Amino acid sequence: MKIGLISDTHIPESMPELWPHVYEQFHDVECILHGGDIHHISVIDRLSEIATVYAARGNGDDGSGGRVVMADDPRLKDTWLVEYNGFKIGLTHYIPMPESPPHLTVPRWIDKLFPEERPDVLVYGDTHVEQIDVYDGVLCVNPGSPTFPHNLTLQFGTIGFLHLDGDQPR
Repeated sequence: MKIGLISDTHIPESMPELWPHVYEQFHDVECILHGGDIHHISVIDRLSEIATVYAARGNGDDGSGGRVVMADDPRLKDTWLVEYNGFKIGLTHYIPMPESPPHLTVPRWIDKLFPEERPDVLVYGDTHVEQIDVYDGVLCVNPGSPTFPHNLTLQFGTIGFLHLDGDQPR
């Protein structure tokens, strides 16, 4: 099973709409997890034509900076915990990266966001930097940004994929 990962699209500020090849890359995914800072619901509408979309509300989706507040939509929440192929996947926009031990750590943040049930995988955004780490057995994945990679450095944008077809998510 293949899940599409995307975050920090910042549409329409970054560009009018996502690059066509982003949609093409997601053609065979079971669902798409968006790590927030969407800025316009049309991104979720378009991605929903490909697969089921779960989207985290980002700090840029709250009307800050003069932006329009993202509409209430059942596909958009602060956090999600979904299950696919027996793996629990958490989705949020922000986690403390880099950490500020001893109090502001990723494991503590995961416990705060998901007090009832700990995810096997946590997908997040916010930093615009692609990153994969494991904290206390939780695979933490930031797909980066397809439109503002590394906060506007001159490099290609990024998306990601999560594969759930074995004993461990990869």
